Amino acid sequence: MTTNLPSIAEILPVVLHLEPAIAMSDNQFYEFCQLNRDIRIERNAIGELIIMSPTGSETDESNFNLIGQLWFWTQQDGTGVGFGSSGGFTLPNGAVRSPDAAWIKRTRWEAIPSELRQKFAPICPEFVIELRSKSDNLKILQDKMQEYIDNGTQLGWLIDRKQRQVFIYRPHTEIEVLDNPQILSGETLLPEFVLDLSQVW
Repeated sequence: MTTNLPSIAEILPVVLHLEPAIAMSDNQFYEFCQLNRDIRIERNAIGELIIMSPTGSETDESNFNLIGQLWFWTQQDGTGVGFGSSGGFTLPNGAVRSPDAAWIKRTRWEAIPSELRQKFAPICPEFVIELRSKSDNLKILQDKMQEYIDNGTQLGWLIDRKQRQVFIYRPHTEIEVLDNPQILSGETLLPEFVLDLSQVW
């Protein structure tokens, strides 16, 4: 018997259209996410909720190795703070996004009042990483990366494990595409940070 269910490669996030029937404030959205902690939820700039399925175990292992390398460099460097995939940031355009990994200069982070840092802090990270799993839609992730850049990110890496490619995003610059690189450099933003992709692919 055949079914019309989509294949794993076609699975997309669920987008809930709430406005104008329901308009959540920033605090209400935060509380909504706390009530649904087992679901990964983002909000786009026009107030739609984006419900994403949990990543597979293999992708999560890659993300763990990626975050571990960023954590180690962050501890050694000391000029900024790092984040994993569980936290959210409220971007200047109003979207709430949760990159797989992020880094923010310590001076910018500490300038945010503590009560705001405890929720979805109103800040766009200087550096973000998104890791594509085999079921992620590439165009959606590319649009998300461009949104980060448009809102203030200085360097972004979209790591496509499926095609073994890396898309490097910088402001006012063409997107750079690397085929099967073994390492990535943090450039002048993250001096001496080198990501070993053998632990990510």
